[in-house]
Amino acid sequence: MTVKVGDTHEAVVVENIQRTHIVKYAGASGDFNPLHHDDTLAKSLAGYPSVFAHGMLSMGLTGRMLTDWLGATSLKKYGVRFTRQVWPGDTLTAKGEVTEIKDGLATIKLVTVNQNGESVVEGEAVAAI
Repeated sequence: MTVKVGDTHEAVVVENIQRTHIVKYAGASGDFNPLHHDDTLAKSLAGYPSVFAHGMLSMGLTGRMLTDWLGATSLKKYGVRFTRQVWPGDTLTAKGEVTEIKDGLATIKLVTVNQNGESVVEGEAVAAI
């Protein structure tokens, strides 16, 4: 793999995320927090407009952009923070930009945005090149 500072990559990682995606993730992760699957609780008790996706689901989708671009075995470090909730119906686009190359490692700035261009995940990865 050859990358240089300034290289970018962008990919739609999910279109129109469905409640089914969210429930499947709950089953796979074991995280059955009712805010992610119980509309009544999410609305009436917590005041949200509906259920919302797990932050780690958004992180995993962002990670898929990285591994598709750089290869699964090249990732050495990956961390994010969640900046906005992901709601049913959202489409997410992950973007990466190489900001530094040092000692055979590329540092990549990450942002994943929803269909309105609002950041939902921001972070950084380091990959061997």
